[in-house]
Amino acid sequence: MEDEGGMTELQKLEAGLDYSFADPELQARKDLASMRCARLNETLPGTREHLQATRLLLGTDRDDVDLEPGFHCDCGLNIHVGKGFVANYNVTVLDVAPVEIGDHVMIGPGTLIATVGHPLSAKARRDKMCHAERVVIGDDVWVGGNATILPGVTIGDGAVVAAGAVVTRDVPAHSVVAGVPAKVVRRLEDDAG
Repeated sequence: MEDEGGMTELQKLEAGLDYSFADPELQARKDLASMRCARLNETLPGTREHLQATRLLLGTDRDDVDLEPGFHCDCGLNIHVGKGFVANYNVTVLDVAPVEIGDHVMIGPGTLIATVGHPLSAKARRDKMCHAERVVIGDDVWVGGNATILPGVTIGDGAVVAAGAVVTRDVPAHSVVAGVPAKVVRRLEDDAG
C-alpha cells in the first residue's frame, strides 16, 4: 500500500523511516515466517527435515546451523548467520530489519534480538507505527540466556553478553557486558587466533 509520497510501507522500512506494521504486505511476510517457524519447531534438530526447514526460514543457506525448538522470528530471510551458529531453546529474533551474525556465535535460551521499536507517542502506536534498525553480532560472540539485544546495536568480535543483560548500545570487541542496561564489566583476551 503506497502513501502520498509514493513509498510502500516496506520501502519506508528498508529506507530506515517510520512505517506501519499493519500493512498487508508486511503482515503477509510475518505470517509466512510464523508458518515456517512452526514447521521448523515441529522437526527434530539434526534431521534432514530440520535442516530443510532451517534453510527455508533463514536468509543464509548453511549446513552447520543449530536452531533448537522454540525459535521464532518476524521475517527469517533477514537473518544472516556465519559458520557454527547455535541458537538455544526459545530464542526470538524480531528481524524486521537485517540481523547479521558472525561465525561461531552462541545465543543462550530465552534471548530476544529485536530490530524493531515503537514510538513513545500513544497516537503513533495506535496508528501501528514502528521503526527498525539492523543488529550486527560479530564472530565468536556468546550471548547468555534471557538477554535482550535492542535495535541498532553492534556487538564486537569475541564479546560476551551476560545472562539477563539488556544491551541498549554497542558492545566493544573482547569485552563482557552485564546488567540493565548492559555495561562493560571486564575485558577479554583475543585468544581465537
